[in-house]
Amino acid sequence: MDSGCSKHMTGDKHLFFDLQPTDGGTITFGNNHKGHIIGLGKIGNPLSPISNVSLVKGLKHNLLSVSQICDKGFKVVFTSKMFEIMHALTNETLLKGTRFKDIYVVEFDKNGTYECLIANDELSIWHRRLGHVHMKLVQKLAKHELVRGLPKGKFLNELICDSCKLGKIIKSSFKSKEVISTSRPLELLHLDLFGPTKYESLSGCKYCLVIVDDFSRFSWVSFLRSKERVFSVFSIFCRKIQTEKGYQITRIRSDHGGEFENSLFDDFCQEHGIAHEFSFPRTPQQNGVVERKNRTLQECARTLLIDSGLPKYFWAEAVNTACYVLNRTLIRSGLRKTCFELYYGKIPKISYFKVFGCRCFVLNTRSNLDKFDAKGEEAIFIGYSSRSKAYRVFNKTTLIVEETLHVSFDESPHSSIDRVNMDDEDDSTIDVSNIPNSNIHNLPKDWIYQRDHPESQVIGSVSDGVKTRSRFSCSFGLFAFVSQVESKSVEEACSEEP
Repeated sequence: MDSGCSKHMTGDKHLFFDLQPTDGGTITFGNNHKGHIIGLGKIGNPLSPISNVSLVKGLKHNLLSVSQICDKGFKVVFTSKMFEIMHALTNETLLKGTRFKDIYVVEFDKNGTYECLIANDELSIWHRRLGHVHMKLVQKLAKHELVRGLPKGKFLNELICDSCKLGKIIKSSFKSKEVISTSRPLELLHLDLFGPTKYESLSGCKYCLVIVDDFSRFSWVSFLRSKERVFSVFSIFCRKIQTEKGYQITRIRSDHGGEFENSLFDDFCQEHGIAHEFSFPRTPQQNGVVERKNRTLQECARTLLIDSGLPKYFWAEAVNTACYVLNRTLIRSGLRKTCFELYYGKIPKISYFKVFGCRCFVLNTRSNLDKFDAKGEEAIFIGYSSRSKAYRVFNKTTLIVEETLHVSFDESPHSSIDRVNMDDEDDSTIDVSNIPNSNIHNLPKDWIYQRDHPESQVIGSVSDGVKTRSRFSCSFGLFAFVSQVESKSVEEACSEEP
């Protein structure tokens, strides 16, 4: 204990259980020499620590400042053989030490703890009495005298309660990274798969594989009929993308899904020198880059389908278009450049973008036309080609997807369908022929495949939609069925020939 010391200070960093490096200036020793403060932290018992202790470079002694202790609401009492630090109001002893020759010292044992006579049991009892509330709340109640009967004093926030740890434990927070951990494209790829979707796409796919480059945040999507296709699609993608960029893939990161954690992926990564990293089980935050991309793509695709009024089996085309557009419009955090520019090294051009789902007209080049036949056919714009400079359209005459450059667009607001619910079981009252330029006119209805109702058990065409008795009630309302013989039993009535 040193009454001439302005701050708690020591030169031994091993005494700290909590130390933060800092540049706190200098202190002056008795011989006018200077010492630099290189850290600030806590020492002693974690239940009742000595806080704001400075780590001074070159200091050979451990000094407790009497003035700093008194500033915190305590008092120090010295006798000829010992000293005590007590609460100024309650006189409860916080710490005591002995006199060694002409100085007063606190005896630290090998574990770095010291004798503490504060009533920790009383703190624990009040913590339990008050329903295990946080000690900060108890401190405020005592400090501002908001309740009566609670003893005054300092309630320590570091009080360890096993019941609180078991009953209130929460997930660790995942803060956003402020630095970019990769320096080039293909250094780290994030993988994830979403599905199965309720509706099959036009090509019969139910799953979507999403791949995101960590450096540029450029994304790719591939649509699959089943999870078993993930490895084959990824292996082809790797060879293609490495040839295109001239870089080698260093690492990939995914969750522990069976489509990623298998012998095929292990052998492929070992053969090509790729490190396969996994997020912790049931912790999607560690794979947050691709998880957030999944959500962004799905929300964008959902909005495109709602705005265009197209049936839900166009979901794959909507996701593909969303990925294409977002690659050219999203700005990479920290670099102030689009994903496209970071990946390809040039600013993207978006002047050719069109409204998803708008009506368009394509040139008919597949058959010989008569001199007075129409040269064009009506279609629906559903995206951009990834293999050539062309648009993807759904031809309403042939009911197939085409890629063409000979197309004329109608992006006026009336070219999209009004908000009609295509999921209604009984949609016989909807007359799409009265909707001007309706996109769903002459299009198949949404069809849904369920696990317990496979396609092989569907009677008729799945594109006809759901047929119920209510839809046929109007057809038989005016019919009368008359029998010439009065049947006396159900069996006799069923056996009667019409």
